[in-house]
Amino acid sequence: MRYRELGRTGLTVSEIGYGAWGLGQGAWVGADDDSGVRALHRAVDLGVTFIDTARAYDRSERVVGRALKALPGGGDGIHVATKVGPKVPVSLSPSGLDPMAAFPGSHLRESLETSLRELGRDHVDLLQLHTWEDEWTGRGDWLETVDALKQEGKIRFFGISVKDHQPENVLAVLRTGVLDAVQVIYNIFEQAPADALLPACEEHGVGVIGRVALDEGALTGAIRTGVTFPEGDWRNWYFRDDRPAQVEKRVAAILADLGTGIEELPSLALRFALAGQAVSTVIVGMRSLANVERNAAIADAPPLTGHELSLLAGHRWAKNFYG
Repeated sequence: MRYRELGRTGLTVSEIGYGAWGLGQGAWVGADDDSGVRALHRAVDLGVTFIDTARAYDRSERVVGRALKALPGGGDGIHVATKVGPKVPVSLSPSGLDPMAAFPGSHLRESLETSLRELGRDHVDLLQLHTWEDEWTGRGDWLETVDALKQEGKIRFFGISVKDHQPENVLAVLRTGVLDAVQVIYNIFEQAPADALLPACEEHGVGVIGRVALDEGALTGAIRTGVTFPEGDWRNWYFRDDRPAQVEKRVAAILADLGTGIEELPSLALRFALAGQAVSTVIVGMRSLANVERNAAIADAPPLTGHELSLLAGHRWAKNFYG
């Protein structure tokens, strides 16, 4: 495993991080606590030192906490990030864009206290807002609460998880200097963060956590025409209608362009995300031991060449399957 600095924080994190959404057993069908703990332990064995979870991920924080408790020293040396979601859906806030409705300071504190109980820890390394509107910059009391939580030792650093496919909707607050990290969708298809956000993060010393590097499975080669998922699994919605066929066509073009086989696709995808400017870690959902081992093995793969990155840049795809 290779390691990088998380912006100006001084934290050193593994290039491959653990995305723990799938451990929650809500949107992703097929997980259970025991298998989740085993997967997390294997990831740590292979050098993973960064885990990202959230209050909204059903049982995820609890599973992460159980796994860490079973490690020597209670998981000392493992950096944990979690997120606080808005108190009310942003679309339902009274003015449409009201930070005091979405993220009042009291809500941040209450959500964090719940997260700490679930995780079995006295602090988290990184607390993130689970959505953001740049019009909130300079408004509300959330920042005073963040500063207080830092002083109390309950959080070390603070960041924002950017809204899906809206990488520029954080630039104003980023330039104020209050962010330590930004989490954003960045992959072979979704390259928009490279336009403005990633350069701004590098300029201001803000760490970048890349998410959805495998595009919920689209960049693993597993999504083909006719693919199905267990009943209740959210991917039946994400890959609905003709979307698997669209993905299959796009993946075939990538492989043809680079002259490689489908078995190399996950490696290409993760190495592409890690090549992004200012990217510190790429968090990947890994519920099975096989996927943990496959993704951790990227540490042994050489970085993509300039030529390969140039070819992959041509596969940018402006789509939003979350919509």
